[in-house]
Amino acid sequence: MRRNSIYLAIVILDLMIVGSPLRQAMAQSAREVATIVPRHVAAHLANAAFSHSPRGDDWDSDYREQEQETIRKSFTLSGGGQKSLEIDNVNGSIEVVGGASDQVQLVVNKTIRAESKKKIEEARQKVTLDITQEGDALKFYVNGPFRCQCTDCVSFHGDEGYSVKMDFQLQIPRNIEIKLKTVNGGHVRVQNVKGNFLVRNVNVGIEMQDVAGSGTARTVNGGVRVTFRENPKENSSFVSVNGSIELRFQRNMSGDFRFKTFNGGVYSDFPVTALPAHAMQEDRRDGKVIYRADRFTAARIGIGGPEIKVENLNGDIRILENHE
Repeated sequence: MRRNSIYLAIVILDLMIVGSPLRQAMAQSAREVATIVPRHVAAHLANAAFSHSPRGDDWDSDYREQEQETIRKSFTLSGGGQKSLEIDNVNGSIEVVGGASDQVQLVVNKTIRAESKKKIEEARQKVTLDITQEGDALKFYVNGPFRCQCTDCVSFHGDEGYSVKMDFQLQIPRNIEIKLKTVNGGHVRVQNVKGNFLVRNVNVGIEMQDVAGSGTARTVNGGVRVTFRENPKENSSFVSVNGSIELRFQRNMSGDFRFKTFNGGVYSDFPVTALPAHAMQEDRRDGKVIYRADRFTAARIGIGGPEIKVENLNGDIRILENHE
């Protein structure tokens, strides 16, 4: 296959809506393309996709009362075990930068907006930043009435008369595993981290630079952009619904890729070899067997290696060589 600017097959996203008109229409629209796209066009598309992600600048502008607070704390991770950091946020951004120190330096810019002074005080009491440290495992958890009191769950069930936004900025040890989650009003940015990662957002994009681990980056409304200093050694996945995905690997990249997109194409700097599609998958639910077609396009780069799964609905997928 050609070395540069290769569009792979466009394949439809499995919506799991059996017999729906939308799924039928998507199936009719799915097609293969072999258009050669110049590098400067691909770069322009990438910049457009990331620059137009929603930022939440008008976050709760209808509330007339506002209070701001800056939280600063430091933690030492010096044990012999694997260092780990978890941030479970709801409203606000997350930025982490790795360095040589064993210290975690935390800065949280907390903003409360409310309909009255009384609601400001209520928000101060009910929405908290819970911090736990067990050895070298550190967790920051934004707690409040919006939590369902169950695992990994947030519920927006009414107007409390206030909103609380927490924007996290952290300096962390470079060799650390990270688990970062937020929902509204903020991006997630990671720089210079070597550990494995789980990064999730909903309404804005994800950017990761100079990383050396393996893991998952997933968002809904926004792009996913990851630049690797060292190529992933384990299976990884990158997912968006409304946004392009751009992954930059080192020149010696080898892996088995699986692509799925609907309104977009797949571009690769690397020469690729087509692989056979996976067989139909089988799930068992409530004693029943459900068969689901695998709609990914498979391709190998180099001699193959870890499985790199990349999927979105609206946007391109670009697999690029990191020249930095």
